[in-house]
Amino acid sequence: MPVNLHVGPRRARSDDRLHVTEHLDELRRRLIVSALALVVAFAGMYAMHESLISFLTAPLPGEDSALITLSPTEPFFTTLKVSFWAAVIVALPIWLYQAYAFVIPAVADQSRRVTLAIVSGVAGLFLGGVAFGYTVVLPVALNFLTNFGGDTFNTQLRAGEYFAFVTSMLLASGLLFEVPVAMTALARMGVASAELYRKQWRVALVGIAAVAAILPGGDPISMVLLMLPQFVLYGVGIALAAKFGQPPLWRREELDPT
Repeated sequence: MPVNLHVGPRRARSDDRLHVTEHLDELRRRLIVSALALVVAFAGMYAMHESLISFLTAPLPGEDSALITLSPTEPFFTTLKVSFWAAVIVALPIWLYQAYAFVIPAVADQSRRVTLAIVSGVAGLFLGGVAFGYTVVLPVALNFLTNFGGDTFNTQLRAGEYFAFVTSMLLASGLLFEVPVAMTALARMGVASAELYRKQWRVALVGIAAVAAILPGGDPISMVLLMLPQFVLYGVGIALAAKFGQPPLWRREELDPT
């Protein structure tokens, strides 16, 4: 029997019944495509690793731009790690599309255009968060942290630790920008609602501050810079929850006439 290589959304009628083996076979294909996307992205990022490393070190203050290594293998393994995390960011839209295409039979009336719009929105928010972290938060955090203490400390930056800090900061910033998506998903499942989000804005404010405080960096300036867009995104999440959310679970019995 020929192997089905289709990787787009599988359309399904409401009376379709798929075997467990068919679900597992489709899941295997999705995972293979996702793994191949990561491999290709990693190869591309490693091929341009010199430009990538220069890009990530650009926010450093001029006098701190030279990174040190303490072992013969550190430059090689640091380059691999930087290339890998850059590949994760590049492959993310494909991963999101494959994940959504796997579950789309549950919402068979949803068009391919809507699917692509949702996946593009999620990927766009993530990349927007990464860009915000790189252009706004990272330079401020690095300037504050590397100059803290004045002449008291002789600050020398180790390559492995620096790139671990930068990649974790950028990934965290990207994930924070997914707040509207998470709020909409919870409202869509009936776990939360726009009304609940409006009532609990103070709790959300404390939660946003707590998350910003534990992210890499930790200085008050970068913490505030991370918090500010979250207030806007929280408002966007309320609007999306009001438009696309389902009746919350605790009210469905009241709305059910039976």
